[in-house]
Amino acid sequence: MEPLRPVIYLFTDGASSGNPGPGGYGVVLKCAGLEKEMSGGFVRTTNNRMELLAVIVGLEAIKWRNARVEIWSDSSYVVKAINEGWLANWERKGFAKVKNPDLWMRFLRIYRQHQVTFHWLKGHAGHPENERCDALAVAAGAGAMAMGVQLPKDEGYEESIAQPDLLG
Repeated sequence: MEPLRPVIYLFTDGASSGNPGPGGYGVVLKCAGLEKEMSGGFVRTTNNRMELLAVIVGLEAIKWRNARVEIWSDSSYVVKAINEGWLANWERKGFAKVKNPDLWMRFLRIYRQHQVTFHWLKGHAGHPENERCDALAVAAGAGAMAMGVQLPKDEGYEESIAQPDLLG
């Protein structure tokens, strides 16, 4: 029998300077007194894509399966998609006319490997981990671009604008 592992707390945020514009995501993972931060950015993307990608990257960083994960996000888009059943409906309909289908399908693959609970928190309200995630996201996106960093393309976003039917 596998030992009971501690709960993993995953804090996430996404940011985009313009929508679309340079954007980034920030993640803080906490478990059993340990902490890990991750971030990344793209030259042109949307805020919602970065909010969702932050959750995906955080979940993908977990080293074991069937982890108990508490996710804290200020994204109504992400939290409501799960907690209010939107994602289940989108999946039933084959993601037809849904924004960001590439990320939602990627999310489902990793989400189903764990026991995940989503919590919404108000952004920019002084929550320390949310503020840290926001700082990481801004620095990885618009901040990096302002410093002359060559950010990669968000291929999923670029594909969606090349094929307008993917925009929903």
